[in-house]
Amino acid sequence: MAQSQNSSVYYTEHATSFHGMATYGNVMLGNKAFEFYNERNPEDYIQIPWDEIDRVAASVMFGGKKIARFAIFVHGSESGFSFSTRDNKATLRAMREHVPEEKLLRSLSFFDVIKRGVLSLFRKNR
Repeated sequence: MAQSQNSSVYYTEHATSFHGMATYGNVMLGNKAFEFYNERNPEDYIQIPWDEIDRVAASVMFGGKKIARFAIFVHGSESGFSFSTRDNKATLRAMREHVPEEKLLRSLSFFDVIKRGVLSLFRKNR
């Protein structure tokens, strides 16, 4: 059985982890870490201490009305852990207690990525 890093938990939500194949479980926010536990296999878990989080990027859709998923990036890693909860907006609001607001970012949309790629083709190398 996995040992929780938190001594107290203040937010719990059903969630999906997109690390590899989609895994269903629960997200728990506590005083020391962000934790995800698989509902079928408790040994399949992700624990991220609050001081290891570099930034959190949210995928915002429909003019800022809906958050589809969010990714947590840790120090020293380019790839992140992607999650989606039943209420992503409430989850991110609860994370603001431990993650500063300047580290909560909006990820680029599909069209922003395409636009940057096309513009980079026409820029001169300096």
